Amino acid sequence: MPTSDLLTELDFRPITPGDLPFLSRLYASTRQDELAVTDWTDEEKTAFLQMQFEAQHSHYQKHYPNASFEVIEQGGSPIGRLYVDSWEDEYRLIDIALLPEHRNHGIGSAILHDLLAKAEAANKAIRIHVEHDNPALKLYQRLGFRQVKDVGVYAFMEWLPTKAEPVSEQGTHGTP
Repeated sequence: MPTSDLLTELDFRPITPGDLPFLSRLYASTRQDELAVTDWTDEEKTAFLQMQFEAQHSHYQKHYPNASFEVIEQGGSPIGRLYVDSWEDEYRLIDIALLPEHRNHGIGSAILHDLLAKAEAANKAIRIHVEHDNPALKLYQRLGFRQVKDVGVYAFMEWLPTKAEPVSEQGTHGTP
């Protein structure tokens, strides 16, 4: 199915307090592989993931107060999240995540292609912090993102529109 057709099946809406249980479950789904190697009980994993979700959610709300925090829906059901901040010279892709059953079907690629087209039209870079072991790293590389800086567990990556200048290592405003 072409990218544009996939996007017509999706709806994007601002998150609400009522979405927090879904967003927490979505966050937990992105961390299952990491926790599979621990000897923690299910209760310990659940408590840890909830604590981590709350810390991340709070961090994003505090450090990106003007960002667009959206739930991605398909057929009226939430399937993911897309968090993007728009600055003068860039779109900061704060986070994109899909439930496991919606991954590897072209949805993330379609969303990213749409964001790349918007960035090209606005002559803005797209920058993102990506964990080095994130399976989506290969997707970002295929789409033309390149690592600008190694930031510990993260690669700070950017995609540039045709007319943009690369960011310096000092120009990595914002934190993951």
